[in-house]
Amino acid sequence: MSKQFYITTAIDYLNGPPHLGHAYEKVITDVIARARRSLGREVFFLTGTDEHGQKVQQAAQAEGTRPQVYADRLAAQYQALAAKLHLSNNDFVRTTQPRHQAVVQAMLRKLHDRGDIYKAPYQGFYSTKEETFLTGKDRRPDGTWDPFWGEVAEVVEENWFFRMSRYQQWLTDYIQADPSFVQPDYRRNEVLGFLRAEKLEDLCISRPVGRLNWGIPIPFDPGYVNYVWFDALTNYYSVPAALGDPAAVQPLAGYLPPPASGPAAPELWPADIHVIGKDILKFHAVYWPIMLQATGAPLPKQVLVHGWWQKDGQKMSKSTGNVVDPLAVIDEWGVDAFRFYVLRELDIGPDGNWTDAGFQARYSAELANGLGNLVNRSLAMLKRYRGGVVPARHDELAPDAGKVVAEVQALLEKNHLQAALVGVWSLVTRANQYVDHTAPFKLAKDPAQAKRLDEVLYNLAETCRVLAVLLWPFLPNTAARIFAQLGLSGAPDQFSAAAWGGLPAGHALGEPAPLFPRKDPPAAAKP
Repeated sequence: MSKQFYITTAIDYLNGPPHLGHAYEKVITDVIARARRSLGREVFFLTGTDEHGQKVQQAAQAEGTRPQVYADRLAAQYQALAAKLHLSNNDFVRTTQPRHQAVVQAMLRKLHDRGDIYKAPYQGFYSTKEETFLTGKDRRPDGTWDPFWGEVAEVVEENWFFRMSRYQQWLTDYIQADPSFVQPDYRRNEVLGFLRAEKLEDLCISRPVGRLNWGIPIPFDPGYVNYVWFDALTNYYSVPAALGDPAAVQPLAGYLPPPASGPAAPELWPADIHVIGKDILKFHAVYWPIMLQATGAPLPKQVLVHGWWQKDGQKMSKSTGNVVDPLAVIDEWGVDAFRFYVLRELDIGPDGNWTDAGFQARYSAELANGLGNLVNRSLAMLKRYRGGVVPARHDELAPDAGKVVAEVQALLEKNHLQAALVGVWSLVTRANQYVDHTAPFKLAKDPAQAKRLDEVLYNLAETCRVLAVLLWPFLPNTAARIFAQLGLSGAPDQFSAAAWGGLPAGHALGEPAPLFPRKDPPAAAKP
């Protein structure tokens, strides 16, 4: 068995229902996962929820319920979102699962035995909102705290610390030596700038149970639970380890019970890509690689960082109603319309801006009038003029299709999803122009043009088939519907099938049907 392509999203913290940012991150990760499968790789795609910590404990207390009951209810909403988005994830991790807890505790025991975890008094300031300790450097010049931190209280207590500071130079050298480790480049430069400008402090990894009891117990000191970030980051590693992946299990030999016998363990670790938002870059590009290095485990190959969404040029805010509910948009417009807009509108890296007018414009111009119109009129003409039977092969559009296929493959291999989608649509545009130029509806009126009409109809039908294959990672429902309308069985999920000439002469079509009906503006996305 060879190593699978292992890709993860960040796990979502259960301090509220899913929003646009959660949905976007999952969609781009799903596209990368589907694209790699299409290109022949075996893929393992992990997503999940982060369920411990003070905010979850307080939210449960406010409702008069137990934290686990609260977490179960919220986690179900995130699992429902994954299904609604038609994600192709292989697993869904919850940090309250025993399989995860066992790996976290094994890592803690090993790091403690190595001397990388020690107990010391702490006096300083604590932000409950962000569940993190602060220092004087976090204060404003006038001594006040930024409202971002919420209520800040002075704390004096003993805690357990991870010796992160001893790895600062190692990490700096590592990131300098591997330009692909953090992408895009400006996020890598951001991490290097932080490491060069700031002295890395040791990380407090515990909370006394008197203040917080909703967490994984520290295995060598039952008076403490694990700090939520040390717990959360480990999810990427805990699932492969729990599944028995040798590369994940071996560094914890003697600390983690061997997995129960069963099917051959998958080879997953190290992760190929962690897809995350820019707000948690430091945790993933500083804390996480140091945790793994100290444990003796291989590091992930890449941390891929996306930006944030705004609504109408302003920060989204539930209090002002300036939000986008992805579930409502999907209910009204369909999952592929939602997937298309977020992928087409925003490249991985910069911030994006959702506007209802922009959504409607892209739906109308690119989905309904572009792709939908092409497929519907191409197949309807073949049905009307040739009884739905594919004529002899003709290669007039083969060079155009071949050029786009090669470009899209190269872009998908680099995770340039927006550019790849633009490339796919260049073929949609070319085929629509071809209809206008050849005018098959006019050819059909002249019996002497029967052969030419056959040629045009084949080129259009075959272009629709190629488009289904190219669209599969992005719009899987739409791709499957195009295949079905072409009368083809199975799914268009193998990129090699994009080679020209796959429709055989004499093949019978299915029934054409509109892919993207024309609609009114997205009321569900309005504030």
